[in-house]
Amino acid sequence: MGDMEVTIKEEARAEIKIWNYVFGYAKIAAVKCAIELGIADVIENYGSPMPLSELASTLRCEPSRLHRIMRLMVHDRIFKQEPINQHTVGFSSTPLSRCLIKGGEKSKTAFILLMSGPTCLAPWHSLSARVLETGNNISPFEVANGKDIWSYAEANPDFSELFNNAMGCKARLTVQATIEGCPEVFDGVENLVDIGGGNATALSLLVKAFPWIRGINFDLPHVVAIAPKSDSIENVGGDMFMSIPNADAAFLMSVLHDWDDEECIKILKNVEKPFQKIKGRL
Repeated sequence: MGDMEVTIKEEARAEIKIWNYVFGYAKIAAVKCAIELGIADVIENYGSPMPLSELASTLRCEPSRLHRIMRLMVHDRIFKQEPINQHTVGFSSTPLSRCLIKGGEKSKTAFILLMSGPTCLAPWHSLSARVLETGNNISPFEVANGKDIWSYAEANPDFSELFNNAMGCKARLTVQATIEGCPEVFDGVENLVDIGGGNATALSLLVKAFPWIRGINFDLPHVVAIAPKSDSIENVGGDMFMSIPNADAAFLMSVLHDWDDEECIKILKNVEKPFQKIKGRL
């Protein structure tokens, strides 16, 4: 194969790929639409291939517009299209569509709605300006929304709830893998503090798997104020840069990456303080 032929093929691939960037937003917009309409929930509950007419009727949608959304969903293998009879096809669930079921064990709906919402999308629109700036440590989120993400969440309860539900999506996946893969690390742990525990999803899974553990869900006061109450979990509000509740072990997930090296060292030193008199675990 000559250099000229290689170049022509590479240019052809580039022409195809560039359209993925031109219309890249369309896929996440369609998935967001599917979540907001509850398409995955309806098709899963139907139990067999669901005709477009019934899907549109159940969702109270305009059929031709819904059909265009479903064509994209099928193309991306989020749903399957299967024949019902000689004249009709229906839509069925897939493992991927079950990630879009609200409240499902593998649901990622909150995470998708968080990241595709205007609050979290806005910082990306000023990315080039942020790269050009020098000597400015203000985050793109703060530039776009007027406050850092923690202050913004405190002032906007709906965003705070969505954010913590999104973190719960990740916790269900990660913590279950931890429980199954290395349960021995929890042997002998009687008190476990989850630093930045949000709505206590991670702790709930851990105390269910290891019922001898008493959990301490530690987060900002406005977060724990709406966290679910439980006999085996105590919700404690505070600031991890000031102090951390005493426990046999500390659990951190998706916390340290938010801070610079000096702030991470301060957090870890505060984690260490309660452990100085006991053989604690992190």
